[in-house]
Amino acid sequence: MKQLDVILQGTAQVTPREQLIKKLQKNVPLKIKLGMDPTAPDLHLGHAVVLKKMRQFQDLGHEAILIIGDFTAQIGDPTGRSKTRPALSLDDIKRNQETYLQQATKILSKTRLTIVNNGEWLSKLTFTDIVKLAAKTTVARIVEREDFQARLAAQQPIGLHELLYPLMQAYDSVMIQADVELGGTDQTFNLLMGRFLQEQYGQEAQVVLTMPLLEGLDGVQKMSKSYGNSIGIAEEANQMFGKLMSIPDTVMFRYFNLLGLKTEAETNALHMKVSIGDIHPMELKKELARLVVAQFHSLSAAQQAQHAFEKVFQNKEYTHARELVVPGNFSGEIWIVDLLKLAGVVQTSSQAKRLIESRAVQLNGSVIDDFKAVVMWDNEAILKAGKVAIFKLIKK
Repeated sequence: MKQLDVILQGTAQVTPREQLIKKLQKNVPLKIKLGMDPTAPDLHLGHAVVLKKMRQFQDLGHEAILIIGDFTAQIGDPTGRSKTRPALSLDDIKRNQETYLQQATKILSKTRLTIVNNGEWLSKLTFTDIVKLAAKTTVARIVEREDFQARLAAQQPIGLHELLYPLMQAYDSVMIQADVELGGTDQTFNLLMGRFLQEQYGQEAQVVLTMPLLEGLDGVQKMSKSYGNSIGIAEEANQMFGKLMSIPDTVMFRYFNLLGLKTEAETNALHMKVSIGDIHPMELKKELARLVVAQFHSLSAAQQAQHAFEKVFQNKEYTHARELVVPGNFSGEIWIVDLLKLAGVVQTSSQAKRLIESRAVQLNGSVIDDFKAVVMWDNEAILKAGKVAIFKLIKK
């Protein structure tokens, strides 16, 4: 079945596969569910992995239902969390939701797409409704989750409201009568709860399709803005290109595959060519960066970004470095942490400390490895932070 081959490409797990085949054999459009809580203002390439899978379903004639978790975002998904998430205000959620929709439709087709907020039904539940919903499962089943087990073992508190999160996400599947739900492998518990709850309400259970997690810039942890290792899909073209060039060679093949840029067979062939020396990893990574930037910007923007990268990082021509205007009160000298914050490279002093102590910060070619350093600088001094951020300092 050609449809099945397309759907299974790059997936981590399909539960159960036989049920997916039966659903596809009905030859009617399936309801494909993807839930996203607007807990941050921007989407990154990690989100793009599952969004691209949803786009494949759209291209095959199925209905994509993007559920914006405006209600569940007020609780916060406990998945992978070592502590309770801080509550978001409704204003923050609304602002984040607007950017989510703008960015998600860079990947999803606007045809065969339904966007709905789960607050439409969750906010209307009475306390009696919530008690009846909670009665569908047990505490023992909920705390089977690895993240809850880890927090209990570490004697970290778990909010009672966090135990309700999987049920609320599962209730979304009941309300839209989802046929298939998509998510990352870290969402498996929540997605399976959707199957379970649909059965409790007498519906045909959804198929759970999970996608592998894309590693971030460090090549180790999953891509996440909170880890400081993400590539935003709305980032400026030069910055996006530079970040992609900084990923470890070992993970660029997963980027090709998980972002749908190459088939698994094509990716394996590229891996072989690199291993025998037919292709230099740097040139292959440039192709990756071009393809990604072209998708979210344009081909000309990708070509210009490559040109700028090569002039700055390969030819050591700093004419294309971003200008950073330094306020007059820092004339002549500045604490290195303040300079990194001013450049937007880091948000906190702890992030700056990690960057500095990893010897990833240079001023005019000299490594700054002292977190407490107050550095002297002149007009047009060159600041490099990490592998991709480079600035020309300009006196105000």
